Amino acid sequence: MMKKAIQTMLALGTLTAAPAVLAVDWSANLGYNSEYIYRGIPQKNSSAFGGIDMEAGGFYAGAWGADVGDGIEIDYYAGYGLEVGDFTLGAGFTVYTYTGDFDDTYKEVNLSAGWSFLTFDAAIGEYDNFGAGTLDYQFYSLTAEFGGFYGTVGTFEDDFDGSYYEAGYGSDLTVNDTYLLDYAIAVIYSDSTLLGGDSDTNLVFTLSRSFDF
Repeated sequence: MMKKAIQTMLALGTLTAAPAVLAVDWSANLGYNSEYIYRGIPQKNSSAFGGIDMEAGGFYAGAWGADVGDGIEIDYYAGYGLEVGDFTLGAGFTVYTYTGDFDDTYKEVNLSAGWSFLTFDAAIGEYDNFGAGTLDYQFYSLTAEFGGFYGTVGTFEDDFDGSYYEAGYGSDLTVNDTYLLDYAIAVIYSDSTLLGGDSDTNLVFTLSRSFDF
């Protein structure tokens, strides 16, 4: 999946009379998870997923869906990312929806800041909770990446609680300089607070394919 400073309208062009041409790039993705785990919380064993994305001058928007057993999870997101040297900044929002009764809607603001191999992500959200009174949550994570290897520590605050730890490796498979697919393997440990019971450790395999239009 899974991963997210707002610029002024000057990013769309200059103050000259001639407007700048903003290139728009479209892409799509399809894939399969041996187990769909999001932010340390298991969703479904053996899950297919897919999405479509648009990017233009640092702005992005897209939609992504995954099989969660009782219906489909469909996420909608948009935002802006800025890269200056080894530093990155990002701001956006995400809405998580479900076609069945697996879960209810989440709405969150996403912020990120990165330097070199480190990225900090924050999400400030609200959960609809099936009409039983909305719940508020914050999610924070720190990820280190190097040569395809990565490690992530993530934790929830407010009405949600718990932490998880993830380590893995991801790359792409090419044959004769032809891109075939992406693959990843990860070990994910979720603590007992996050799962509301016993802690759990999972080994997850992911295969996916990206397509540029």
